Amino acid sequence: MQQIDVVVVGGGQSALAVAYFLRRTSRSFVLLDAEQHPGGAWQHGWDSLHLFSPASSIPGWPMPPTHEETPSRDHVLDYLTRYEQRYGFPIRRPVWVESIEPHPNGLLVKAGAEAWLAQAVVSATGTWRHPYTPRYPGQTLFRGQQIHSAQYVNPEPFMGKTVLIVGGGNSGAQILAEVSRVAEAHWITLADPQFLPDDVDGYVLFERATERWRAQQEGRVWDEPAGGLGDIVMVPSVKEARTRSVLRAVRPFERFTESGVVWSDGHEIAVDAVIWCTSFRPALTHLEALGLVEPDGRVQVNRTRSVKEPRVWLVGYGEWTGMASATLVGVTRTARSTVQEIEVYLDQRER
Repeated sequence: MQQIDVVVVGGGQSALAVAYFLRRTSRSFVLLDAEQHPGGAWQHGWDSLHLFSPASSIPGWPMPPTHEETPSRDHVLDYLTRYEQRYGFPIRRPVWVESIEPHPNGLLVKAGAEAWLAQAVVSATGTWRHPYTPRYPGQTLFRGQQIHSAQYVNPEPFMGKTVLIVGGGNSGAQILAEVSRVAEAHWITLADPQFLPDDVDGYVLFERATERWRAQQEGRVWDEPAGGLGDIVMVPSVKEARTRSVLRAVRPFERFTESGVVWSDGHEIAVDAVIWCTSFRPALTHLEALGLVEPDGRVQVNRTRSVKEPRVWLVGYGEWTGMASATLVGVTRTARSTVQEIEVYLDQRER
């Protein structure tokens, strides 16, 4: 059992941002990453995945420029790999954290035959390992292919097929854009997709979200354009799909059959594959032994600190752990404040 001040569970952008601020303290820490290689969930993104804005960076070192309009998945992976090398973070991989348990002298972090006794734990595992797929009547009878966007790589396997793209966010729009070039693609969404103006990118959305947050903190009324972080950004591939008039979505079908789906009017169509672009849930199985995970899959937090177990912080899971904290450009604020809280807690504990 290795004794250490802070254990960070995860090795992606949120974990690296936390490590950057921990490195500026005198505290001992380690990052435990379940992946084989650097980059977190970015190494599992589809081949054509790009950022929504020209550049996004985590603290300390700006992302190098790229010749493309927006950075590609591979450019982001290279940046994150070089980032952790630049700062020489203490990272162990692959290490799968099975559980975190209370201990008389801290929190016991277990991973196979190894264990760490930590005074504080930061959970930064993200959501990629916990994709969400809704349930429909007859779904288990369907003999076609079903994958989540987490497993989607490129459109080649769907060439010449009839494919349902389910989900109205950015992943649904981008996957529809490229699958529709090689297949008969149908876009299924709960409501009409919300498209942003062509000149609004991800960075503009972050700035708007920041201003909304400031207005809430100051008790001001925010009456500027909304533009949620889940609205569809008109990246080049989606603009191209618009020129082909394929950005048309219909409401969900009623049920599956063995060979297809049935719509609300009773009409049935044959379907070869379904790609579920239906978001993710927090990957928090390592916290279950502490009894922190609520029925909705989240943890009760005050800012990023667990309410029930004040030695645990969570970074990068979505708005409930900090505004835009699941984005490259947005995680810095919550990473900084989290490390500040940990420093205060450890200082008080040692007095």
